[in-house]
Amino acid sequence: MLKRNGYVLEQVFSPLIVYSTPEHEELKSIAKSCITRHHAHHYLGFAATQWKLFAKESPPRVKPLLYVYRVLLTGIHLMRTGVVEANLVTLNESAKLSYIGELVDRKRSGPEKGTLQAADLEFHTREYERLTAELESAYEASKLPEMPSARNELNNLLIRLRLNVARRSIN
Repeated sequence: MLKRNGYVLEQVFSPLIVYSTPEHEELKSIAKSCITRHHAHHYLGFAATQWKLFAKESPPRVKPLLYVYRVLLTGIHLMRTGVVEANLVTLNESAKLSYIGELVDRKRSGPEKGTLQAADLEFHTREYERLTAELESAYEASKLPEMPSARNELNNLLIRLRLNVARRSIN
């Protein structure tokens, strides 16, 4: 969590929880102090990797394209709000990108390997470039801290959890 890995934060803040504990709630509270403006680098790099994988496909599929958009919009949202949100439909409520709803519908109702036309690919290439630039701008303008401030809190939680495990194994 201290290494600017957005994926780790997405897991901690995921609403898809089967079972939680007070320690998990404490971890979520501590994780808020691990968010920095430099998480933008994670999302920029991740989006670039996903775009390369998407661009190699012939024909290009809808599902990987949605993943590219999810990554970029998560990064933009994080830089602007300091809140980790990884649900594309929720992110698009504020982004208001008209094509996201249509792509989501195509993925949900069409074949799992639904594809795009050449004209669509040109449009989405421009959108990928525009959103990448928007994430870079959001990074530059972000008021998020430069460094995480929760090192001690994380360390204390880890020590406490390890002591609890050790006590249970002794008993």
